[in-house]
Amino acid sequence: MFSIFRPFIFSLDPETAHDLAIHSLKFNVLPKNFFQVDNEELLETNLFNELLPNPIGLAAGFDKSAEVYNSLFKLGYGFVEVGTVTPERQLGNPKPRIFRLEKDQALINRLGFNNHGSKVVSKRISENLPRGFLGINIGPNKDTKKKEEDFYICLSQLFSYAGYLTINISSPNTEGLRDFHEQNELEKLLMGINKIRREKNIVKPIAVKLSPDLNDAEISRIIELIIKHKIDGIIVSNTTERNRENLFDIQKNEIGGLSGQPLRNLSTNMIKKFYKETKGNIQIIGVGGIDSGQAAFEKICAGANAVQLYTGMVYKGPGVVREMKKELIVILKKENLKNINEAVGINA
Repeated sequence: MFSIFRPFIFSLDPETAHDLAIHSLKFNVLPKNFFQVDNEELLETNLFNELLPNPIGLAAGFDKSAEVYNSLFKLGYGFVEVGTVTPERQLGNPKPRIFRLEKDQALINRLGFNNHGSKVVSKRISENLPRGFLGINIGPNKDTKKKEEDFYICLSQLFSYAGYLTINISSPNTEGLRDFHEQNELEKLLMGINKIRREKNIVKPIAVKLSPDLNDAEISRIIELIIKHKIDGIIVSNTTERNRENLFDIQKNEIGGLSGQPLRNLSTNMIKKFYKETKGNIQIIGVGGIDSGQAAFEKICAGANAVQLYTGMVYKGPGVVREMKKELIVILKKENLKNINEAVGINA
């Protein structure tokens, strides 16, 4: 049905189309079994010590304020990540701020962490408990004086309802946020995160979401700190500010983070680097250009334990996960693999 409605959806401004999707999902009318596939047990995945039905997750950025996560689980996702959530409600950057690059199967966004704030989100999740593995992505408000304090506030307010929490230090749309990739800044942040974990006895897994625009030396330093401070996972990667030179769409030079197909190889190569340097001891969630079973399989073979998509769903609709699962099962059988976990890192 998405193919029928796609011309109408794509005639709308991208943010209007997104808001329409959120409103539609609130009705929660789609039957879960419609998105199930045969032999899905081959895709069972262990992520952060949680057994998931499959390794395909929805990335943060779609359900920013945790309004429709339970409807999203019904679409067949193995896990869903909401946010980015900030301590205070935030409207984000001026519109327009999302751009479809249809010729490149990509998006550029400069949303700026628009969300309802951690108190509202916390209350909302407490009143509608997740019926699946829920990640909560947290970050600082734009005008905060001390960004690290905002992470601590969100962690303290939201950990009870999360399967895991993601420390987002990599959006290109919040000024100064990527400074946390620097060794001293990241060390201070992770020390503070662990202090809150000890004080509040937080045992939920913590992941750090990273930029794809890192060089090899930065990757090595970040890995050293992630291991030192016992961080459970990394998400590779957020959107990129680079990689525009080979794009075709006239909107390619809009300011913001680029996602979708132009990020596919960039993020896959980064996953390989992280997997090799961590020797597979830190769980990796791969993101970037995933819109098919083959794209997901590439990320997993590079070293990802699980994957996330967002732009892929924009272009292929809510049935994309079902098709990806079917394709992954065909690939596993062709490769004589009994479970998707056997593929992790085989091409790294």
